[in-house]
Parts: sequence; C-alpha cells; structure tokens
Amino acid sequence: MRAFKFIFGVLVAFGIFGAQGCSDPNAIIDQNAEISNHNWSYVNRVKFDVKIDDISVPYNLYFNVRVSGSYKYSNIFALLMQTSPGKKTHTTRYEFKLANKDGEWLGSGSGNLYSYQLPLRTKYKFPAKGIYHFEIEQNMRDNPLHEVIDAGLRVEKAQ
Repeated sequence: MRAFKFIFGVLVAFGIFGAQGCSDPNAIIDQNAEISNHNWSYVNRVKFDVKIDDISVPYNLYFNVRVSGSYKYSNIFALLMQTSPGKKTHTTRYEFKLANKDGEWLGSGSGNLYSYQLPLRTKYKFPAKGIYHFEIEQNMRDNPLHEVIDAGLRVEKAQ
C-alpha cells in the first residue's frame, strides 16, 4: 500500500508539473465552445472576451474548428465580429479550405475528428487597450451546419 501511495504521489506531481510546463506563455486565449448536437446554426455564435493590455506588440488570431469525417464540404465560411473597447464593431468574412479536391482532410486527425487552427489575422496590432469582444458565426448556406463539433478562438502574441 505504501508503494502505491508513493507511485501515485509521483504521478500526480509529474501531472501537475507537466500541465504547468505545457502552458503557452504567448497565448492570451485559446478556447473552444462545443456546438450543440454538432449542428451549428447562424444564431449560435461562439463568443469570447479578450483582454489586451499591451498594444505595442502584434498578435496572431486563429479560428479553431473541429469537424467530423461526415462533414460534407471541403471548406467553411465564417464571420468574425470584433467589437473594440470603444464599442466599434468590425465584421470580416473568411473562407477556409478543410480538404483537398480528392477528399483528403487537411486538418490533424484523431479517429473520425479533424482539427484546424486557421489564421484570421497575423501580426495584428490592436488599436487600444481593453476588453475586445469576438463572435464567430458559421456563414455557409446550410443552417444549421451539420457535423461541426466545436469552434473557437486563439489569440497569441506574435513571434
């Protein structure tokens, strides 16, 4: 029993150390929201608030999305709404390629799931300090869009 407690304690210590060691110091946010029943409708925007303290450095913004192998398109259109601390909103429409013409998925796969981290803005300088509100809406013809597992946002300091 004593050996079990020792081994368990060592594993817990390595787990805590490993979790701390894997955190990305450049990431301001890297969060995903689960899409209910894997059916993403227009009205179910994923929403994130991001606090920007340093406007002297550039940032990279990414659209995170995960689809199942049953997703029927080779691309996805999305709208990014960014509201600044001054309440000004800017909307941009993006198209992202998810598969080759032969149907081969371009994302990283695990079983029947394919994950993507797709660039929205690179080396972007926020105009003011404060809380920025982001909303991401799927912008395909299908509503709801089937087989989207989750969607999210990553904001990181650019290297």
